[in-house]
Amino acid sequence: MANYREILRLYSLGTSQRSIAREVQSSRDTVADVIKAAEAAGIAWPLDDDVTNGDIQEILFPGKYVYASPYTEPDYQWIHTELAKKGVTLTLLWDEYCRKVRSTGGVPYMYTQFCEKYRRWARVTKATMRITHKPGDAMQVDWAGDPLYITDSVTGELTPAYIFVAVLPCSWYTYAEACNDMKMENWLLCHVHAYNYFGGVARLLIPDNCKTATTTNNRYETVLNKSYQEMAEHYGTAIVPTRVRKPDDKAAVEGSVRFVSTWITAALRDRKLFSIAEAKKAVQEKLEELNRRPFKKPRTGCRFSAYEQEEKAFMQPLPAHAYEPSVWLTPKVGYDYLVSDGLNKYSVPYDLIGEKVEVKLTKHIVEVFYKQTRVAAHIRLEKEQRDPVVKPEHMPEAHRKYLSYNAEEFTEWASTIGPKTTETVQFFLTSGKEAEQGFKACASLTKLGNRYGSECLEDACERVLRLTSAPTIRNISTLCKSSSERKGEDKSAASKTGGHGITRGAAYYRKGGQRHE
Repeated sequence: MANYREILRLYSLGTSQRSIAREVQSSRDTVADVIKAAEAAGIAWPLDDDVTNGDIQEILFPGKYVYASPYTEPDYQWIHTELAKKGVTLTLLWDEYCRKVRSTGGVPYMYTQFCEKYRRWARVTKATMRITHKPGDAMQVDWAGDPLYITDSVTGELTPAYIFVAVLPCSWYTYAEACNDMKMENWLLCHVHAYNYFGGVARLLIPDNCKTATTTNNRYETVLNKSYQEMAEHYGTAIVPTRVRKPDDKAAVEGSVRFVSTWITAALRDRKLFSIAEAKKAVQEKLEELNRRPFKKPRTGCRFSAYEQEEKAFMQPLPAHAYEPSVWLTPKVGYDYLVSDGLNKYSVPYDLIGEKVEVKLTKHIVEVFYKQTRVAAHIRLEKEQRDPVVKPEHMPEAHRKYLSYNAEEFTEWASTIGPKTTETVQFFLTSGKEAEQGFKACASLTKLGNRYGSECLEDACERVLRLTSAPTIRNISTLCKSSSERKGEDKSAASKTGGHGITRGAAYYRKGGQRHE
């Protein structure tokens, strides 16, 4: 038997046929026949270690060296093509093969031999294993290991741009996108863009075990990220994360990641990018080149043609509307009854203070849920603002009252008390940059009036204004309190004297009066 492996190895190194014949001790005609048959069969070096010379001989020269075999050889290329079709299995193809062979009086191989021979053919020819990767069956996703870098035009500072990669393992058709971070919102958006790029949806979605995909993934259970699950349900696909420490589960995407690292990231290494928009555009350009780059022999065509011809028809249709990414948070409501989207704060009903709630964030809406019931909804702000977004119905009554405060009402109220109270209110409203800064002091003044009475408040304001041009609530409150205490003492003394100086009351005489010695 000729040393087929060595012939193919030496030929891949550019060795002449004459030299190969001398090295393997075979005739030049044998070497020429082997090389010609290998090119026709699409077999090229390197070969897997477990591929023997006997395997190669059987593929290159079927039946030539088999003596009086009663069995009919299957058409392996036909098997390979048919396996790409939805629902087709090796069991079905073996049954059809047996019927066809017996109809012509031949003897078919048994099922185990049939499968083993096909697998050997696929291994030697390096044909895509349709048993594993059927068209439209799966989309594998991951982040590329090496980022691009965006240069600040002023400071020269470098900021990483991360590359999202999605690949259809049957055709190897690939999608890539540059992002400014690897957070949930970009993760979901990239999936949406990938589905739009492919023009369809694969049956399965296979991510790595990142936090944006799973919250728990061990031998006992897999818990998917809620936002990710929501997106998958919208597109009618099922998420099947790769097993922990099982890199073979996503070999296709790992291979595409390497291609992306070479033909996109490395190819752009010397290009200056000054914004994420520039990075996205550059990646898109290189992506088109990658998808139209010819396959290495023996496979013909490119990723794009393979997808169009072999896989596109098997993809599920896109939904009527693209998914709007939503991010779920589970914060605890603080004493200010506010929740944050990371940029701005929004109110929830104040009676949820101290409770854990679920916050759903989309591009346009902030929704808050408590025990599966929506309790609040706000229009999401695009830019950061100083003040929180607060709805009056979420506030305690005292806080709602504060919202109704205005300068005119405080001024009108003060005029009913007296001129000095009015002067004090005007000071509070004008002493700050904005009138609102004095609302708290004015509100405190109204509380003092309710507690101690209008006369007492007016008198206290008058006394304070005689001493200073900058009255404070503390000073006014102290005077109101002391005035009230004096009036209380006077009333107490009056009650003890019966209102007539030192006249003794009835209680005195009930005790027997004062004793004299």
